[in-house]
Amino acid sequence: MTASAPLSATSPGRDRPLFLLSFRQRDELAALAGKGGWRVVAARRADGAERRLIASGAAVAVVDARGAVEEGLAAVRALAGPTGAAGGALLALVSRGDAARLGEFHDAGATHFLASPMREVEFVQALRFAERHARRVGGEAPATAGGADPLGWRYDPARDSIQVTPALAALLGLSEQASVRAMLRRVDASDRGALRSAIARLRSGLSATAFAHELRGAGRVVEHLQIDGRTGRVHALIERLGQIDAGAAVREALGATRDAAGARRWIARRLEDGRAVGLVLATLTRFDLVNTAYGRVTGDEVLRAAAARLADVARGAFGRRAITARLGAAEFLLAVDDADPDMLADAARQVEAAFARPFVAGDSITPLGARVAFATSQAGDDAAAVLARAGEALAGGSGAGADAPIDALALDLRRALEAGEIGLLFQPQVSIATGQIVGVEALARWSHASLGEIGAETLFAAAARAGIETALSEHVQRLALTAARGWPPALAALRLAINVTAADVARAGFVDLLLDWIDASGFPRARLTVEITEGGLIADLGEAARLLGELRTAGCRVAIDDFGTGYSSLAYLKALPLDYLKIDRKLTQDIAGSPRDRVVVRGVIDMARSLGLTVVAEGVETPEQLELLAKEGCQFYQGYLCAAPLSVADLAALVETGR
Repeated sequence: MTASAPLSATSPGRDRPLFLLSFRQRDELAALAGKGGWRVVAARRADGAERRLIASGAAVAVVDARGAVEEGLAAVRALAGPTGAAGGALLALVSRGDAARLGEFHDAGATHFLASPMREVEFVQALRFAERHARRVGGEAPATAGGADPLGWRYDPARDSIQVTPALAALLGLSEQASVRAMLRRVDASDRGALRSAIARLRSGLSATAFAHELRGAGRVVEHLQIDGRTGRVHALIERLGQIDAGAAVREALGATRDAAGARRWIARRLEDGRAVGLVLATLTRFDLVNTAYGRVTGDEVLRAAAARLADVARGAFGRRAITARLGAAEFLLAVDDADPDMLADAARQVEAAFARPFVAGDSITPLGARVAFATSQAGDDAAAVLARAGEALAGGSGAGADAPIDALALDLRRALEAGEIGLLFQPQVSIATGQIVGVEALARWSHASLGEIGAETLFAAAARAGIETALSEHVQRLALTAARGWPPALAALRLAINVTAADVARAGFVDLLLDWIDASGFPRARLTVEITEGGLIADLGEAARLLGELRTAGCRVAIDDFGTGYSSLAYLKALPLDYLKIDRKLTQDIAGSPRDRVVVRGVIDMARSLGLTVVAEGVETPEQLELLAKEGCQFYQGYLCAAPLSVADLAALVETGR
């Protein structure tokens, strides 16, 4: 960026908020926008960017995609919904060499662009054009995607200060830059403990959490908190729940939301007038468990909250052109006339995101999730036909068919995670040649109050159902690194293997985050193995290879876990930079079966060794299996033949015996 004449502090920004997402260390953009009169809310990672944008109240968002085109495109897609719903502007900054991809940024939802290198004045003028666009489309004071001024705050530990959104500042009688003490004085004494506990959960490893409390002037609210792992800043978005009368009937609880008959009449009238109708159909998953666990009154509260979230999406996306309805049980409808298919698809994504936020159930914060589908009317349709088409799309969605036991665990998992019920055990990895324990794999365990110990496979299935698989994975990884840092001297030479998922690898900035956690823990990078589960599909193998290559360059080692069980085994071997191949327990146990089984295992080991990979066999339970694996050239094993997963104390005792 080249210099130009200094800018006046009275530029047309008028201290309005500006949301800036930059994937590189470019503080000059924030400084320049600040000189131009904007109050910058900055972010360096895409995780949670939508929530931070909404909380900022900004009508203009800037995505700095220079040198980070793919991350930039993903961020623009994520932010296009909130900015479009609020009538805002989305400015994409790209390198001159990437100008050929501007069409992709337009398709992703950017409203403005600027190519670098650029002069400072060009950047500021681009902001002004974007702001004028926002004023024209959204009005002088653009609404947020939620349809009202946002309530939120951000805590910066470096300054020990809190930045408060204008709406929350006005509600609490604070300035927009408040001290921690002043903020706490506005929180009822009985709720301060809940706030401190939520922040403590974030600092102990969770990336996001929530808690409910009373807020003066707003009634009952839920605060959705997220921590930036790089800066330590805590971002909060406050959701109003409103006053709910205990024992109210469902119809009363849902207020102005239409019933099924009213929705059908609305759809029928518009079809009779020759107008196209678009529908978004959404069903809260696991809602029956709320009624079972907390009672009908609490269930009604959840339905009201869901209806309010749906109405917010409808109002932000379509204004008065849309209606919302409850069709029955936990099924909701958003209907709009003359809907553009792209806008309808975006609204469906917004509904899914809104329902994915946890709900208040009694005194608990409960994740439910939703199945969402959309459909548009066709020539000759009546109301029943278009509703049936939406219903068929919903029934064919990926969320159908959840089984009750996993659902019940999913309902309770977030609470268990925050309560510290998720712990670790370590299973030894043994050199076949020497019989010495050379490393361990960290395995998650849930100490469930009524079901006893729940293993990693069931635990992660429940997390996937609850929509918190990434949060659980992050929690386990950080827990393992922290535990390994405090290992006794007997374990000082062991390698540690931690598991990552395809979703982890797909996260923006995952490698930087993981390396930060490793370095902060004090555990040596050279003794860490990152095991990626082969059963999870990696959408972009080229990008995954680049990221895993960065981990190897940083000193870590990479293994492919559970090899032989999934659909992408050979593709993974060809594309990913690997050090270890771990044979799945099913293949390991087959080696003592028929001659054909042995040939398959031999082929896997030969292929791995020809690629220069070290082979680890999982699930070894008998001396016969171990002997056959050794004959085929396998170098390491883990399984019950040596030991079950162990606590740190039991592991140290085992290693000290020299077994």
